[in-house]
Amino acid sequence: MELLGFGDLLLSGAWITVKLALTSLVFGLIFGLLGAAGKLSRFWPARALATFYTTLIRGIPELLLVLIIYFGGSAILMAIAEQFGYTDYIEISAFAAGVAALSIAFGAYSTEVFRGAIQAIPKGQWESAQALGMTPLKTFFRIILPQVWRLALPGLGNLFQVLLKDTALVSVVGLNDLMRQADVATASTKQPFTFYMTAALIYLALTVLATAMTTWMERRADPAARRADA
Repeated sequence: MELLGFGDLLLSGAWITVKLALTSLVFGLIFGLLGAAGKLSRFWPARALATFYTTLIRGIPELLLVLIIYFGGSAILMAIAEQFGYTDYIEISAFAAGVAALSIAFGAYSTEVFRGAIQAIPKGQWESAQALGMTPLKTFFRIILPQVWRLALPGLGNLFQVLLKDTALVSVVGLNDLMRQADVATASTKQPFTFYMTAALIYLALTVLATAMTTWMERRADPAARRADA
């Protein structure tokens, strides 16, 4: 397909898409672990807060979440700034709003993945670590988390592929990602099929790469698979 000089524009948009997805993944994993810890906590306020978080966020479309954070965040910052005499308009960057929205959404779904993985670990391992004098925090990071990672990887891999495609939603608030650059090229050339198909192929290539990376990580995390490869 002839891209009429817009190839570099699409590649720059693809790079922003990748950065947005990876940044959101990092924060989303943190939110997911905190959410799972809250749901499994012995303290009911933590359980209630985690349940409220996952129920609320999973009930809101990601596009609405992006718009709420982008415009609502600006309104909140302006309200705070007005208390100090600052009256100019404050705009949240599209990238920051996208990271916030996508990581919060990813965290809500990954909470259940982590919760299931943690519950799959035999309770005897917690008891054995406690008998050895290990603190709960040390037990979690030294004994439980490595096993949780192995059990959660397939589910997290699927969620990341969804996240990668959901980055296209952030284009509605002006982020120059792959989807927006395809829109720009389409508006300039009046060839929507060419550029939207090219964007689709780039998204497909990124998804295939993400699948390959997830498969490799699953094999690296599985001792049986490592012995078979050896």
